[in-house]
Amino acid sequence: MTTNTSTHARPRPRRKKGRAITAVVVIIVAATMVWDTHVVEQGAQSDAQSGQFSAERYGQEQFPNIRESVESRAVEAPALAQALNDDASAAGQRYGVASSIGPIFPVHVTGTVGEGKSGIYTISVPDMPEGTTVRVQTGPAINGTTLRDATGEISFGQFTNQIEYQNAGASINNAMKAEVLEGVDTANLSGKTVEVTGVFQMINPKNWLITPVALDVQ
Repeated sequence: MTTNTSTHARPRPRRKKGRAITAVVVIIVAATMVWDTHVVEQGAQSDAQSGQFSAERYGQEQFPNIRESVESRAVEAPALAQALNDDASAAGQRYGVASSIGPIFPVHVTGTVGEGKSGIYTISVPDMPEGTTVRVQTGPAINGTTLRDATGEISFGQFTNQIEYQNAGASINNAMKAEVLEGVDTANLSGKTVEVTGVFQMINPKNWLITPVALDVQ
C-alpha cells in the first residue's frame, strides 16, 4: 500500500505582499491627514463647533477696515459744515453714507476740547460756521451704531437676527475703544488740543456727535 505524503505549501509570500500593501495604504492615509491639517484658533474652533456668532471676534476683524475707510474719506470739518449749510441733501449724497435715520459723514477735526459730561466733550474748531456744535464721545460708554454703519457694507441681512446685528455694532465700538481710546486719559481732555477722525450721523446738521476711529492729543 502506497501512502501519498505530498504536502501543499502555504502562500506565505502572498501574505507578506498583503502586509506590505496595507503598510503603504496606512502611510498614504497618514500623509494625507498631515497635508490636510491646518491650525484653528481655539476661539474660532469653539465658535465653529457650536455654530454661534462671535461678536467679539467680529468687531476685532471689522474695525480696522472701517477705520481705513473713514480715514480715506474724511472731510475737513469746516468744509463739511459749509457744505451742510449750503445744501444738506447734496452734502449727504456727496460725502455721506446712507442709513435708515440719516447719512453718516466721515470727518476730520482739529480743535480745543471744552467741557465734558459722561465722556462726551465739545470741541471748538476754527473756521466753523456760527452755530455748529461739534462733540466727540470718548467713553466709557460708546453709544450708537455709526461705526457699524459707516461704510454701508454691513447690513442686517448678513446676520441671523436683530440681536446679532446689534451685538456686531457694540463689538465694533468695543474694538475701537481698545485700539483708539485705551491709552488716552479721557477724563482730563478739557483745554487740550485734539485731532479727531471719525463719523457722525446727521440728525441735526448743526449738532455733530462724532464717534472716533482715531484720536490724538497734542
